[in-house]
Amino acid sequence: MNYVISYVFLFQTFALFGLDSIEIREEARGQKPYTTIIGTAFFLKLFFGCCFIVLAILTSWLMEADLYTTLLIAIYSLVVVLNSLIVIRNYFTAIVQNEYVVKAEISRSVISIIIKLILLFLHANLTWFITAYMFDFVLLGTGYLMAYRTKIGSLREWHFDRDYARFLLKESFPLLLTNAAVIIYQRIDQVMIGSMIDKSAVGFFSVAARFTEVLVFLPMILAQTITPILVKARERDVAEYKVKAQQFMNFSFWLSLAASAIVSVLAYWLIRYTFGPAYLPAVAVLQVMAFKAASVALSNTAGSMIVTEGLQRWAILRDGFGCLVCVVLNYLLLPRYGILAAAFVSIASNIAAGYLADALVPAYRHLFVCQTRTLLFGWRNIKNIKSILT
Repeated sequence: MNYVISYVFLFQTFALFGLDSIEIREEARGQKPYTTIIGTAFFLKLFFGCCFIVLAILTSWLMEADLYTTLLIAIYSLVVVLNSLIVIRNYFTAIVQNEYVVKAEISRSVISIIIKLILLFLHANLTWFITAYMFDFVLLGTGYLMAYRTKIGSLREWHFDRDYARFLLKESFPLLLTNAAVIIYQRIDQVMIGSMIDKSAVGFFSVAARFTEVLVFLPMILAQTITPILVKARERDVAEYKVKAQQFMNFSFWLSLAASAIVSVLAYWLIRYTFGPAYLPAVAVLQVMAFKAASVALSNTAGSMIVTEGLQRWAILRDGFGCLVCVVLNYLLLPRYGILAAAFVSIASNIAAGYLADALVPAYRHLFVCQTRTLLFGWRNIKNIKSILT
C-alpha cells in the first residue's frame, strides 16, 4: 500500500506543476479576477493530471511484472485528477479564510477513519484499502466544492485564459524543478539505506520519518497561510513587509524548534506505544530527526518570501545544493554510522538547501541575513505573532 501511494505521489507532484504557491500569490495580489486565476489553474491541473495518470499506469505496466500492483496504481492514480480541486483550498488560503475548508478536511478525516476501521473489522483485502484512500480525495473535493458554493459562488464563473495560462506556467516552472529536487533529497535517503544497509533498517528509519512528517506539517501550513498576508503587506509598504516577514520567520522557527524538542523527549513512548517494541531501534533516529521540523521552518519561511518577491527562478539552486549534500553525506556516512547518520544528514541537507544556499545565491542573501537574525535573536519577539496577523 505504501509503495502504491509513494509511486503515485511522485506523479502527483509533477502534475501540480508548482502552481499552488503562484496561484495563492496572484489571488492575494488581486490584479486579476479570481475566477480567471482559479479557472485557469484548475484546467491546467486537470490537463496535467490526466496526462500523468496515463504515464503512471503506463510506466507501472512496463516496469512491474505484477499486474495486481498496476491495478492498484490505476485505482489510486485517480487522486491526481481529484487533487485539481485544491485550487479552491488555495483561494480560501489567499483570502485568509481557511476555516471554511478546515471543516471539510476534518469531516473527511473522521469519515475516512470510520471507513478504514470498518474495512479492518471485515478483514478486507488491499484493493479495498487503496480504494478507501482514493475515496478520501473524493470526500475532500466534495467538501471543497460545498464550501466554495456556500461562501463564494458558482463554479460556472470559472473560465480559462490561454494567455494567463502561459504566465502561470512560466512563473511556476522553476518551482516544478525545485519540487523535483526536494523529492529526490527527501526520499533518496531511504533508497540508499535499503541498498547500502538492509530493508529492516529502512523500516526503522521510515517509522521515525512518519512522526517527523507530522511535525514538518506545522511549518508548511504556517508558510502557506502567511504567504497571502506577506503579499498584501508588500503591496502596501515594503518596510511593513520586511517587519512582518522577519516576525513570521522568528515565530515559525522557534515554535517548530519547541515542538521538535518535545517530540525528541517523548520519542521512546511515542514509538513504544504506537508501533510496538519491535521498532524501538527507531527511537534514537526520531530523537535526532525530530529537529528536522525546525530546519524545514527556517527554509519554508524563506521560501514564502521567495514566492512573494517573485524570485523563484533561482530556487532550483537551493534545492539542487541540498540534494547534492544529501547524496554525498549519506554515501560517506551510512556504511559507518548506519541509519542514525541518515537522520543527521536529513537535517544537514535541509540546512544546506534552506539556509547555507541562500548565502551562496546573490538574489537570496537578504534571506540569509533574515534567517541568521532568527537564529540569534528570533526568540525575543516570538510573542508578537498577533501583529503578523493584523
